[in-house]
Amino acid sequence: MDKRLLIAVLLAVAVVLITPKLFPPAPGPVPAPGADSTASSVNAKTADSMKARAPASTPAVAPAAATPAPGGAPNATPAAAAAPAETASVATPTVTWRFTSAGASLIGASLADYMVLPKHDRHVELARAGVPLLAYRVLHGADTLDLRKVAFRAAPSSPRTLSYSATTTAGTVTLQYAFVADSYLVHVRGTLRGTDGAAIRLAVVMPDGLASSEADTLDDQRNLAYVWKPPTDEAESVPFATIVKKEWIRQEGPFEWVASKSKYFLLAVITTGKSSFSGPALFSGSATNAKVPATASGEMVLTPDGEGAFSFDVYAGPQQWRRLIALGHGLQDANPYGSFARGLIQPISRWVMAVLLWMHDTFRLNYGWVLVIFGIGVRLILWPLNQSAMRSSLRMQRVQPELQALQAKYKGNPEKMHAEYMKLLEQHGMTPFSQFSGCLPMLIPMPVLFALFFVFRNTIEFRGVPFLWMADISLKDPYFILPVLMGLSMFALSWVGLRNAPPNPQAKMMGYMMPGLMVVLFMGFPAGLNLYYAVQNVAALPQQWLIARERAKNPAPAVPVPRT
Repeated sequence: MDKRLLIAVLLAVAVVLITPKLFPPAPGPVPAPGADSTASSVNAKTADSMKARAPASTPAVAPAAATPAPGGAPNATPAAAAAPAETASVATPTVTWRFTSAGASLIGASLADYMVLPKHDRHVELARAGVPLLAYRVLHGADTLDLRKVAFRAAPSSPRTLSYSATTTAGTVTLQYAFVADSYLVHVRGTLRGTDGAAIRLAVVMPDGLASSEADTLDDQRNLAYVWKPPTDEAESVPFATIVKKEWIRQEGPFEWVASKSKYFLLAVITTGKSSFSGPALFSGSATNAKVPATASGEMVLTPDGEGAFSFDVYAGPQQWRRLIALGHGLQDANPYGSFARGLIQPISRWVMAVLLWMHDTFRLNYGWVLVIFGIGVRLILWPLNQSAMRSSLRMQRVQPELQALQAKYKGNPEKMHAEYMKLLEQHGMTPFSQFSGCLPMLIPMPVLFALFFVFRNTIEFRGVPFLWMADISLKDPYFILPVLMGLSMFALSWVGLRNAPPNPQAKMMGYMMPGLMVVLFMGFPAGLNLYYAVQNVAALPQQWLIARERAKNPAPAVPVPRT
């Protein structure tokens, strides 16, 4: 078998084998317990009216209303809701926050700039029905006190803050929320004063998933995960499905931040000040059966400073790449890209993301057209390298008859054959590497293609972006037009590449098989990824056609038939 064909076959096998590893099949959905998440969404008109009453730069605290507590986490006891609780709403230009005096918990966050898809009929709400976004427990020696069972008093607050305090069996607890205008950030400050002088710690309980606001709710649930970042290491994540399978996962601290995320949104608790999330962080899950849906809960321990004071920040909002970079702490890595190839894919993903955002801001174009320009631009940048590799392949084709003659002549003398082979390459201005350089055009674009897969998987900038007949380029093409066009363009590229080439049945077979395999593989991928790959193929056609013409002008000599 021709070496170039063998390399092409190996590359094809690599694509088929590596792609499922990089892009593993999505695990089964983790159904949300309780009522439908839409029941917890803030009515858009109510949120807008709150914003209208608040100054543009100053959060507004709505008067507390004596209403029943919206419930606790899955393991909360009814006692937490038995006592009357008051709720308070705080509206900023970006978020309407909701709190309850039962445990001073954060029970809701409605995002003013994002709407539920596909109807766009209400604002995105991060909290699921009956599940607070943040709740607390006090660790007092060997005892644990669930603060959701404690009725806090609302202390006098400024327009920018909301304060709570309570006296418990473990000691006195105070919490203050300070809101940052035009941001998704809340500064949390507080104190823990033990009654007997014993050290007490605070356990921060995170929700078992965020409410889904996507057109593809199953895909959103498959992306539910906890993410954490040690101070001196990269962020790591564990999907809910893995937690449910293992029942519980323990991660030792300290942590710079811990987050619960969906496909596009993030609830992160970030270390600040002298207090620290010393750990451990416990993530537990319950198995699914016909009556009880699967859940996963997360909790991390915060150690106050020597005077009992603690502080941390809460980010509840979109996974906007630039916004998360501006916040620091490595929050932009809340979606660790690349699986086992993370060291290669993650840097390329960051570069691709930066370029796409820059193009969108500079040219003021729809992201669909940005991808078209980006695909053509990548081909133009690689044109000189592709040209060199293709011409090297042409030279190998021309020297192939002489090489086969040498193999036949010195079949029983490998050392002599190697010496003559090196001499032959030197005569034609080639090196042993030349026989592999023709495969470089196929290898170089692959990391960018893989990086784009991850970029489309969780980049909120592409969420709900329409293009041509598609309502959302972050989802698969509903009519499968783009995967078919991608396959046809790939076939055209192969057909042009085989023109005026020496007859090669194996290469012809691969030219027919690979486009079909790629169509099947890409049918479930985001439409934007199919668009990029199709544009890449079309943009490569002129160069392939020029090489085919060059091959026709200087055809490879016929292979001599060795004498017997």
